[in-house]
Amino acid sequence: MLLYFLFAIGFVLLIKGADVLVEGASSIAKRYGLPDMVVGLTIVSFGTSLPELIVNVMASLQGQPELAIGNVFGSNVANLLLILGVTALICPLPIKRNTILTEIPFSLIATLLVGFLANATLLNNRYDLYISRLDGAILLGFFGMFMVYIYNVARTNKDEVLPEEDTPVMTMGKSILLILLGMVGLFLGGKWVVDGAVHIAQALGLSESFIGLTVVAIGTSLPELVTSAMAAYRRNIDIAVGNVVGSNIFNLLWILGVSAIVSPLPFNVMNNSDIVMMILASAMLILAMPIGKRNAIDRANGVIFLLTYFAYIGYLIMRG
Repeated sequence: MLLYFLFAIGFVLLIKGADVLVEGASSIAKRYGLPDMVVGLTIVSFGTSLPELIVNVMASLQGQPELAIGNVFGSNVANLLLILGVTALICPLPIKRNTILTEIPFSLIATLLVGFLANATLLNNRYDLYISRLDGAILLGFFGMFMVYIYNVARTNKDEVLPEEDTPVMTMGKSILLILLGMVGLFLGGKWVVDGAVHIAQALGLSESFIGLTVVAIGTSLPELVTSAMAAYRRNIDIAVGNVVGSNIFNLLWILGVSAIVSPLPFNVMNNSDIVMMILASAMLILAMPIGKRNAIDRANGVIFLLTYFAYIGYLIMRG
């Protein structure tokens, strides 16, 4: 029972730890005169992806590669179908031109790249699939390209990339304390979530991949879900879709790249169906614009997204 309790508390620590760390880091950035747009596109963006990163690094260090891969793939599908679906039910989501022309195609490229690298050994008639340290370095190289794109967006579209709320400037001591507390929360939360997920998988006879694709993936996506839902409620959603797609790119290139460098990740051929699901979800996002009203993901699209996600979860349950 204690392990299950720590598993639940771990998610709270992950989310709150990331929030506190971002608050402290953003305050320091503002103190040194960094523009809001830079803070929003760097510190805040990295902060919302910290739960996935910490869980994956912990899983890699503890020899749980299926959990690491399942967390990334499951988070990406949840971001596109669950989070955008829920948010669209609250308020239609406009799709920005940059998102359609650059971010969604880049996300598709990242998905295809991960699929190719994971299955590359098949070209040599080898069936021990894995994402190696070299593959991780390649993913981080593509992530560097994405960061260059973000920098150019920040420089040319200053008015469109501001954070939703102004960041208060705290004393340096308080900012550093928040950063340290956030790091401790992330470390403990990540360890408890990974330990709990492995125990649940073993106790219920489920694979670590299934737990990663469902429970852990949804849990680590909670910051994006809460942020998007609140933004929709406040009708402040002009870049919501771009933020979700950008988060998916972070997950595939940065988090999976770092995880593979920490420890090579054996790849189960069944996870190719999850890659196909990510591609399908991205295609649904592209098709939502001409189908929906006012170039937006409307409530009808949101219902379709959610039904597709529930069908995917049903498939995962049958797959075991």
